[in-house]
Amino acid sequence: MQASQTKYLRSLISLISGSKTISINQLDHARSRVLACAYGILVLTVFGVAVSLVSAQVGVPVEEDPPPPASLKTVPVPGLSAAEMRDLVKDKTAAIQLGKALFWDTRVGSDNKTACASCHFHAGADNRIKNQISPGLLGGDKTFQLGGPNYTLKPSDFPLTRHANRDDAATRTADKNDVVSSQGVYTTAFTSPGRNGAPDVCASVPDAVQHGGSGFSLNGVNTRRVEPRNAPSVFNAVFNFRNFWDGRANNVFNGGDPFGLRNPAQTVWKLDGGVLRQSSFSLQFAPLASLASGPPLSENEMSCRTRVFVDLARKLYGVAPLSNQVVARTDSVLGSLDLSRQTYARMIQRAFQPAYWNSSTLVNLQVADAKSAANMDLAASRSPASLQDAHTRDQASAIEANFAVFFGVALQLYQGTLISDDTPFDRFAAGDKTALNRQQVSGLAIFRGQGQCIHCHAGAELTSASFSNLKDEGRLDSRSGDNGTTFRYDNGFFNTGVRPTAEDIGVGGLDPFGMPLSETRMAQTGRTGLLGSGFNEAPISTAALVAVDGAFKTPGLRNVELTGPYFHNGGKATLMQVVDFYNRGGDFTVQNRPIPDPTILPLGLTESQKRDLVAFLLSLSDNRVRFERAPFDHPSICVPHGHAGNDRSLNVDANGNAIDVMQCMPEVGAGGARTALTPFMDLDPFSH
Repeated sequence: MQASQTKYLRSLISLISGSKTISINQLDHARSRVLACAYGILVLTVFGVAVSLVSAQVGVPVEEDPPPPASLKTVPVPGLSAAEMRDLVKDKTAAIQLGKALFWDTRVGSDNKTACASCHFHAGADNRIKNQISPGLLGGDKTFQLGGPNYTLKPSDFPLTRHANRDDAATRTADKNDVVSSQGVYTTAFTSPGRNGAPDVCASVPDAVQHGGSGFSLNGVNTRRVEPRNAPSVFNAVFNFRNFWDGRANNVFNGGDPFGLRNPAQTVWKLDGGVLRQSSFSLQFAPLASLASGPPLSENEMSCRTRVFVDLARKLYGVAPLSNQVVARTDSVLGSLDLSRQTYARMIQRAFQPAYWNSSTLVNLQVADAKSAANMDLAASRSPASLQDAHTRDQASAIEANFAVFFGVALQLYQGTLISDDTPFDRFAAGDKTALNRQQVSGLAIFRGQGQCIHCHAGAELTSASFSNLKDEGRLDSRSGDNGTTFRYDNGFFNTGVRPTAEDIGVGGLDPFGMPLSETRMAQTGRTGLLGSGFNEAPISTAALVAVDGAFKTPGLRNVELTGPYFHNGGKATLMQVVDFYNRGGDFTVQNRPIPDPTILPLGLTESQKRDLVAFLLSLSDNRVRFERAPFDHPSICVPHGHAGNDRSLNVDANGNAIDVMQCMPEVGAGGARTALTPFMDLDPFSH
């Protein structure tokens, strides 16, 4: 829009609306278009809906900003149905105890150094800074740009995309396509499970680029691999309809992998009339169970390549939970148990119905063709053939064969307790108007209005990818793009111009079975029967334009102060850098057109307004999270934090492996820690 038009429209809107002030930026950013302008009547389209604005004397109101979000306390916690719970779970408290133990136990990893919590120990996220870089693997790039294996991040490395004028996307001066993420395991090939909880027996596999690897090697020595996407917080993830950035952790849990009904081969074993039978299995809303079934078998995150859940069951079956770690006597979940008298088998038997484990019958398991044995992280970029390399396990007991069910459901129930709904904002939303200061109230207004944040970070959950939003608004949505073109997309998944679309297509990718991760494209191809019983959307024409490539799940924002670095590529280190990104209308929005969300346009925020918006984001931190109070207390854990040496040379042990440097966090009981968690690299959230 030309400057003269902007000035004229601003004056006209002021005249029309009387005392009501409308920012022309808000109209521009909603991709509003002037259709007619004559004699005091202005007709615009806002988000594709015609709105007439006439003079105040006529009495037609100007469109208001969306209402402020409610407190998270007002949202029912989604999860398994009552019937599903009765069929599967014998004791919910025992299942939560099992879930917490499995989540924090480092022996779940093949190397006995890697737990689920290893990427989610800091406000549900990961704040490590050494050996935390992955090259642009999902775009086919195996070269490092920011720093190679074992590099230590510095504040000056951020943001990864730089601009001469941080409010103008056209002034980009430098860019690096590396991803700041989470280190996992070395590249190895599974041989056999560890005995009595010992590390798995695995063979080393070269990971240098010249050997066909991903480049996680320095001077011929393998380093720990790093995930191709940043690890988001698992706190409040129970409200998500799907999980992972690309949504591949399905809303339906099939009892074995993240892909729900898409994997027809996935079954479980259950007693029926006294006979152990193989049967289909689906929990209609268990996306955290789907999520939990991926990382333990991931050759990036936790596992030697081709390990399967039966192997993990055999490793952990008879061992005491967390026996290599310390649990506080006041632990809110585990403190009442004498874990030395427990085994994982006993905990499973206490938690789950006997029909799923109480059988002496051994079953034959042929998993050579089981795609669930795949690397779940790079599934979208690997061919189905590469997912069929798991070797056969001859026979297994019911408790071994169903271990993925127990693991997934227990973690779903445990993580369902990790809800941070006692933030200053939640108290403000519940009626305490003193809970936010004046600057934060101003920031909330910007969040709802000129900042356009609320259009993606909607509802009390602050994400439109939530169960409640999709239940009310539908799993699929449409929007008007350039020239009024209508695009269909997965509700809650947006291309915001963080990176060029070709580098990582997100929900636009494929599952291991060659089907779209996108529910929009699944509906286009007539595969809605694989989307679960909750899918009741209208058919979509195969000719319809879709906006799913390069789109990622909108994360919730609670505790965002503590969960940097930000975005799926970890490319921003502070909240102000995030606000700068949105203020300039994204980094690659123009390049990615016409796919990006139409609200991603220059916002025109002043420096004062930016600071107000950051101040509001700080009001989303829960002090229970900040001080690790129940339910966010935890056992002790040591996590790998790079290797001895630097990014030019490594210290190597007698077996030729890079020596790990371990970062250890002590156990914390229900009362929490004395020391508060801090932002990523202790950076000032307001710093550019």
